[in-house]
Amino acid sequence: MLIGLMRPRENRSVDVEAPDLAGIQEKLEQQRPEGFDLVSAPVEMIKGAASMKATGTFQRRDGIEQIEADDMDALLAKVPEGWQLLNVRPA
Repeated sequence: MLIGLMRPRENRSVDVEAPDLAGIQEKLEQQRPEGFDLVSAPVEMIKGAASMKATGTFQRRDGIEQIEADDMDALLAKVPEGWQLLNVRPA
């Protein structure tokens, strides 16, 4: 018997603009959906303007569920589309 942990696999992106990095960070935090973590936010200067822009990418980190199966193939078959298996251990 194997026990696996899985969670929804979901990404969201948002574009923000601000005059400085602190403003970019603040705006990204305001846009962060519940249960998501910021995983990427490349920043670039806006040509001809005194401001910056960034595209923040957030990944879902909540909604963890446990599943059980007799073998690895059966465990993988229980992982629905749009979910990812995080780890597996013997029961």
